[in-house]
Amino acid sequence: MANEHKIDINKRDNTGKKAIKQLRKDNNIPGVYYSPTSKESAPFYISQGEYHEAVKSGARIFNINVDGKKQTVLFKSVQYHPVTEKVLHIDLYGIKMDKPVNIKIPVQLTGSPIGVIEEGGVLNQASNEIEIQCLPADIPEFVETNISELNLGDSINVGSIDLDENITLVTSEDTVLASVTHAMKEIEPVVEVDEDELFLDEDGEPIERDEEGKEDDKSDGGGEVKPEEKEKGADSE
Repeated sequence: MANEHKIDINKRDNTGKKAIKQLRKDNNIPGVYYSPTSKESAPFYISQGEYHEAVKSGARIFNINVDGKKQTVLFKSVQYHPVTEKVLHIDLYGIKMDKPVNIKIPVQLTGSPIGVIEEGGVLNQASNEIEIQCLPADIPEFVETNISELNLGDSINVGSIDLDENITLVTSEDTVLASVTHAMKEIEPVVEVDEDELFLDEDGEPIERDEEGKEDDKSDGGGEVKPEEKEKGADSE
């Protein structure tokens, strides 16, 4: 049976951009709760600490209070910052314990493939999670499958995962879960440099080089520009 965890959320009246920005500045996470019985939704916010405690609990089902009433919810969507990976937004979906729900759960691979140990192959896990359907109380923390018998060139599909009878697989059975492939060899490119190679300037003209490889100075006057000449140039602009 899935574990449950209580989280404290706070009603959010101001939904403007400035208010959301201030919430995040104060180390809070804005979110929206969606009711299981209607199309109604309720904005809320939760502290970063409260969210991380919920994650650490390992629970998949959470209890909250909405307008003084206890509601059972799932974390349906979590939005992260693309650089810092800080949580930016959360969607909570209300559920009923007697109705099946669709949810994604992680897949753990067990064992060491023969193709890796004896044949020098590399293990590639193409899918880290699968989508299932079941009653909320039957949601597993994860599912696992053994890959010890995979030889070099073999693959295993999602359909081979052994699920309980009360769990229905939603992800396509043909989806590749993992495979053992040949290790790719890294080849360093060899760049050949022609000593007589010509370098062109912005006008497409060859740049002449002296024996030490320095560019010849083709400026008319040579040397540095005098301060009074710089000022004239500035005034003429």
